[in-house]
Amino acid sequence: MGHRTALTLSEPEVASAPEGRRSLVSRLATDITPFRESRAFRYVFIGQAVSVVGAQVTQVAVPLQIYSISHSSFKVGLVGLAALVPLIVLGLYGGAIADAVNRRTMLLYTSIGSGMVSVVLLTQAALGSNRLWLLYLCVAVQSSFFALDYPARRAILPQIIGRKNIASANTLFMGVFSLGIVLGPLIAGLIIGTLGYSWAYGIDVLTFVIAYIAVFKGLPSLPPSQHSPKAGLASVVEGLRFLRGRKNLLMTFVVDINAMVFGMPRALFPALALSQFHGGAATAGYLYAAPAVGSLLVAVSGGWVGRVRRQGVAISVAIAAWGGSIALFGLVHQLWLGLVFLAAAGASDAVSAIFRSTILQVAAPDQMQGRLSGIFIVVVAGGPRLGDLESGAVATAFTPTISVVSGGLACLGGLALCLLAVPKFLKYDARHPEP
Repeated sequence: MGHRTALTLSEPEVASAPEGRRSLVSRLATDITPFRESRAFRYVFIGQAVSVVGAQVTQVAVPLQIYSISHSSFKVGLVGLAALVPLIVLGLYGGAIADAVNRRTMLLYTSIGSGMVSVVLLTQAALGSNRLWLLYLCVAVQSSFFALDYPARRAILPQIIGRKNIASANTLFMGVFSLGIVLGPLIAGLIIGTLGYSWAYGIDVLTFVIAYIAVFKGLPSLPPSQHSPKAGLASVVEGLRFLRGRKNLLMTFVVDINAMVFGMPRALFPALALSQFHGGAATAGYLYAAPAVGSLLVAVSGGWVGRVRRQGVAISVAIAAWGGSIALFGLVHQLWLGLVFLAAAGASDAVSAIFRSTILQVAAPDQMQGRLSGIFIVVVAGGPRLGDLESGAVATAFTPTISVVSGGLACLGGLALCLLAVPKFLKYDARHPEP
């Protein structure tokens, strides 16, 4: 790749800038060293960029289609339950598989499987079947492939770029993931509102094809470590035992579960778009996209992340900001102000995610990366699914507004209890990590 990129300034531009401006640019510009130095990383990055857009289109299309059929936030919340069980079971076992097999081969198979589920979604929408059970089944199967894919995808990072560039690589991935979450819901809202659900699912099918090609052409063979055990229950248990006594690692999981279960209002976006903001599918698309705008801002100005040493403090502050922003979002009725609070929440979540990933990937040996990544995905993806169920249930029992505001406040209270229980998390120093 050339020196010029949308994420940072080229060296001549930096050199010609005034001293004060050059210092600011050097502090904020995202480090693209992994992108420059690793061909495999570039292909993985491109595949991720494309597939995230398609996946987000589907993640907006499915709840919107369910809400259009049922007019029930609770039934939208059941999407989270449909995805949660495969995530828990296969997330843990998928991590063990990722440590025991060639990770490139594993990614190729999971890409094919996920793409086939998108074909089924496209077909049911084109035929106008409107069967809720089929939508839930597709969510569950696609969640299964995701649970197998994600641990392998995370575990390859130390293999293709080395550990010194992990924080920079996570920032770049956060950027492309955030951009996908911005574009995906906006595209979904536009396409569904004008052309229908089948066109939205068709976009997802196309992105899986491109992502498959990127893995096939760009990744070398990534065989397992000679010290890796065979995949099985004993391997999963070994991964869980690795966490025993490592309170800082456990805290990265616990504080995120707290934030996502209580503070994630995603299942309420279809209802809020209609009732609180008086819009339709396009408004729902804006709500789904807004948190990723904040994440994207963090990613493109993320040159500072590699210099943060007190990463436990950074995670704690970020989660507190997340909970507060969600609570405030629930109180407003102006769409623009609601989007601002959601963007602030997304920026906070991005900071937390970058440092939680970095702590985990630095602490784990290569033969353990897959299993710990499996636990990570159970938490990171499973927490929001539980949050969908929790927010949908509370909204059904009370109101969407009560569900959102109480969830944000519960997140703040849960964080306080976690830090009281493990105060040493605030002392975590990346220069002298104590997993």
